[in-house]
Amino acid sequence: MPRLVLTGGSGYLGRALTTFLTRHGWQVTLISRHDPQDEAHFVAWDAQTLGAWVRELDGADAVINLAGRSVNCRYNDDNKRLIRESRIHTTGLVARAISEAKNPPPVWLNASSATFYRHALDRPMDETDGDAGHGFSVDVVEAWENALFAPDLPHTRRVALRLAMAFGPGKGGVYEAFSFLVKVGFGGPMAGGHQFVSWIHVHDFARSCLFLIEHPELSGPVNIAAPNPRTNAQFLSDLRRSLNIPVALPTMRWQLELGALLMGTETELLLKSRRVVPTKLLEAGFQFQFEHWIDAARAIVASAVNKN
Repeated sequence: MPRLVLTGGSGYLGRALTTFLTRHGWQVTLISRHDPQDEAHFVAWDAQTLGAWVRELDGADAVINLAGRSVNCRYNDDNKRLIRESRIHTTGLVARAISEAKNPPPVWLNASSATFYRHALDRPMDETDGDAGHGFSVDVVEAWENALFAPDLPHTRRVALRLAMAFGPGKGGVYEAFSFLVKVGFGGPMAGGHQFVSWIHVHDFARSCLFLIEHPELSGPVNIAAPNPRTNAQFLSDLRRSLNIPVALPTMRWQLELGALLMGTETELLLKSRRVVPTKLLEAGFQFQFEHWIDAARAIVASAVNKN
């Protein structure tokens, strides 16, 4: 039975990944502050120091690090520091643990973000000719990926998972927030709706992680996004169709700014145009189960209905 070490994986994506890999014959060791009581073997860490958890990496077949404070917050100085440090420091910890292993894992996948790319309306952004953006979020991604690739780890292949928003059933994911907005009538175009939304179904996220583990020719940054980004207006229209909600109110930028302030978040998550495509995955032969957002949205709705 192959063994995966999953650091910082007690959140929505980590739980989905644990369930998927366990069903595919993997033994998963979760290293986290909190035990989610799932299929994984749990080992505690403080995400600050090396400790007993380091032994778990010795002889593991793969490591995936998803640690990082949520960006769903106001970007004040304290939160910016926590966002940055929680990513860069934990990535550095994993690198140190791998460097000390007698039998280091052959592959390490580390979370990153598709927000690395600029606000793009004109053309898709891929790993080869995508343009880097500017600002706080991009600076964090660049430092995060440098913490992954800079250490000398000659026996460990490394992949930066440039993640789009991952949508799926269950509590704690971004689908829950978007569907709530649509259900209360605010599922119309946001600030004109021309900005692109890059997305991936959570099942394809888990499948892509396993694919990357099993394909040693893939390394460096890899976009984890479905191949067909939608404009915000199209994205929300498809979501309304899947929920059988025919109409919704558009929202202006000032309304979004006010709502973000009241909800303690930032409008960047809704207004930045992320037109990201997964060229590396497609060229390597990965086949998405959900290529189109309308199919993914309908599958998520159906899953929720079946559970009820």
